[in-house]
Amino acid sequence: MAFSFSSVLNQREELEHFKIIIILFIVQLALNLAWPSVFNSERYLLSLVMLFFMITFTCMYAYLIYVPLPTASMLVWPYIAWMSFAAAINAAYYLEAR
Repeated sequence: MAFSFSSVLNQREELEHFKIIIILFIVQLALNLAWPSVFNSERYLLSLVMLFFMITFTCMYAYLIYVPLPTASMLVWPYIAWMSFAAAINAAYYLEAR
């Protein structure tokens, strides 16, 4: 994510939706930083919703930068896969706790 975001900042003149891209990144980062405390407090439904929004915002970020910065976009794809895996585990915890 850091390399991708650095590329975005360095190529800001080439990005049509630069402000939206920055907002998407900051929101997903804030959710990412808050997620462990929510998950560890066993609020599994809320943490699953947070993961959904993290995945959504990161996919939107990757989509918006794909044409002008394809490498920067591809750098976040493993992160999206990792969050999807975390969501599957989170869902299993939620279903088990119900």
